[in-house]
Amino acid sequence: MTVHPHPSLQTYADAWTHSIEAISELVTPLTEGEWNRATPCPGWSVRDVVSHVIGIECEMLGDPRPIHTLPRDLRHVVDEFSRYMEVQVDVRRHHTAPEMTSELEYTVIRRSRQLRNEKRAPETMVRGPLGEQVTLEHALRLRAFDVWVHEQDLRTALGVPGNLDSPGALVARDILLAGLPKVVAKRAGAPANSAVVVDVHGPGPEFLRTVRVDAEGRGSVDGTPSLGPAVTLVLDWETYVRLAAGRVRATAVADRVKVEGDRDLAGAILANFAVTP
Repeated sequence: MTVHPHPSLQTYADAWTHSIEAISELVTPLTEGEWNRATPCPGWSVRDVVSHVIGIECEMLGDPRPIHTLPRDLRHVVDEFSRYMEVQVDVRRHHTAPEMTSELEYTVIRRSRQLRNEKRAPETMVRGPLGEQVTLEHALRLRAFDVWVHEQDLRTALGVPGNLDSPGALVARDILLAGLPKVVAKRAGAPANSAVVVDVHGPGPEFLRTVRVDAEGRGSVDGTPSLGPAVTLVLDWETYVRLAAGRVRATAVADRVKVEGDRDLAGAILANFAVTP
C-alpha cells in the first residue's frame, strides 16, 4: 500500500481496509436467507448493514445519492439523520446475494484506489453525511469507526466473533471515549466535583479512564485513577462497545457490568451510555 504523506490518514485508511475486507470475507459465502438475519443495529438485517456500508462509501466517492421515497412503516426511522441513512439501505432491500457481493467488491476496489491516491491534506474540508463540511481526517476517522462497528454487527448476527482488537477497534475506542464526559456530566447529571471511573478489560483494548466533573458541571476524561470516585464501572470491551454504540440496553447486559459506588448515578450513566446517532 502507498504510504500517505500524513500518518493520521494512513492510520484510518489501514483500519478501514482491515474492517471492510473482513466484512467482504464474512458476507461472500452467505446463502440468500442469511442476508435476512437481524443484526444488533436497530431495524437492520445483514443485507441492510452491507447496503449502508456500500451506500456511504459511494457517497464518499462522490456518486449521486439515489432518488428514492421511503416507505412510511419503518419504525427505526425516527429523525432526519436516520431518514438520510435509510435511503441507501431501502433502495437495496430487494437485491440478491450476488448483487450485494458484487456491488460491495466493486465499491471496495474503487474506494481503495481513491484512498491510495489521496494527496489532500488532513485539514481539507470535504462533504460529510447530511451535507455538512468536515475535515478529510475526520471523515476518514468516522469511516474507519463506522465500518468496524458494522463489522461487529455482522459478526454478532452471523455468530462469527473476532477482530475485537483490530486497528478499527482502537479508532472506535478513542471515538467512544470522547463521548463519555457528555454522558456522565450532562446526561446522567453527575454532581459537581465528582469523578466516575470506567475500567474496561479485554479481549480487545484494555483501559481505565476517569471522567471528572468540575465545579461548573463540565466533564473531562483522563487516564489517571481517582482516589474516591462516586461510581466505578467494570466491564469488558465488547459490552462497552455494544452499550456505547446503542446496540443493547443496560438492563440486557447487567450481568456483564460490575458497579461500585452510587447505584442511582451508575444507573443513570448506563441508561444514557449510547453516544452514536
